[in-house]
Amino acid sequence: MKTHAQRSPYDSPWSLRDRLRALLWELCWPLACGWTPKPLNGWRLLWLRVFGARIQGRPFVHQRARIQHPWKLTLHDRACLGDRANAYTLGEIVIQERATIAQEAYLCTGTHKFGDPALPLQTAPIVVGAGAFVGARAFILPGVTIGAGAVVGACALVRHDVEPGTTVAGNPARPVGRKN
Repeated sequence: MKTHAQRSPYDSPWSLRDRLRALLWELCWPLACGWTPKPLNGWRLLWLRVFGARIQGRPFVHQRARIQHPWKLTLHDRACLGDRANAYTLGEIVIQERATIAQEAYLCTGTHKFGDPALPLQTAPIVVGAGAFVGARAFILPGVTIGAGAVVGACALVRHDVEPGTTVAGNPARPVGRKN
């Protein structure tokens, strides 16, 4: 977990340059991409690349997906970020090949150090392994790795790494099955 320097809860952990870049992104995505139909995925990928996302192959990003800081996002070939999925990229998020993030799932890379009066931001990366599936409205906490071929059930709260090929469900998420 990386703790960002903040003197008070009201100070931003981001540089002025990062805040301006985030503001520009918040204006560009809805204007350039939010209205686009699904077949214009290449156009959305172009805008993500312009803002620093690392894209390999041809992933799919839904026009209503939400991405906080695209320069902290890596998408591999045939990865999918679904309708209203939220990649809260205060830290790095990597979605490997053929992994699917279903509608309204939330990948959250940030929290706060609650024992410190300044409440500094803390971030940790999230990695979603090849062929993994994150179900609708699942919530993935900072620092979690979802293993290759794993399945996260709908509405699950994932606090710990998920082993490859394992299915987890519930709040908190617990193993409920395993692929052979």
